[in-house]
Amino acid sequence: MLQDGEKGVIIQRDKKTYAVAPHIPCGVVAPETLRKLADVAERYGAQALKVTSASRIAIVGVDEKDVDAIWSELGMSPGFAVGVCVRSVKACPGTTFCKRGMQDSLSLGMKLDGKYHGMEMPGKFKMGVSGCPNQCAETCIKDIGVVGSPKGWRVLVGGNGGAKARLSRELAKELTEEQVLDLIEKIIAYYKANAKPHQRLGAMLDKMEFDEFKSAMLGE
Repeated sequence: MLQDGEKGVIIQRDKKTYAVAPHIPCGVVAPETLRKLADVAERYGAQALKVTSASRIAIVGVDEKDVDAIWSELGMSPGFAVGVCVRSVKACPGTTFCKRGMQDSLSLGMKLDGKYHGMEMPGKFKMGVSGCPNQCAETCIKDIGVVGSPKGWRVLVGGNGGAKARLSRELAKELTEEQVLDLIEKIIAYYKANAKPHQRLGAMLDKMEFDEFKSAMLGE
């Protein structure tokens, strides 16, 4: 039996079938890819297609014997739904599509996804990019959240959902996109160097003074 994450699949509740979850960067998918997902799901008798909270489209309820063939026919890379890595970068439509967008969250989200998705980390790690303070990408509960404002980007850190939910805290504001990318690189390097195994960024921050972390990141 395959283990969770092996060959990019997730074991289901029945302990017999699997979900195949291809990577769909920031939830943006072409019509031909949707058709392919639907055709493959139908061909292998999947129980459902599920749009996940990480903006993936999972083919749910497939047999183990069909996993390799499904991946071969999809021709897509796996989404990192399990493991100690950057699991997802969630982005709202931003100024690309949304009338409320203040910054181009989709473009920034795609850049972060291309650089960090699947990167090995000390613990589970999620990012979100919202184009306005409504935070439709749930940036307040992400390890790193980026939120658009009229004067630039705010960077939030240390959030997570789950049994011990934690809201993120503002680290910096009124940043350009380039400054955001540089700051996130510093945050991740610091986290890798200082976190304990399986420790989320927020849990690491709880063990230190936030001003200490802020000074290390911003030089203040």
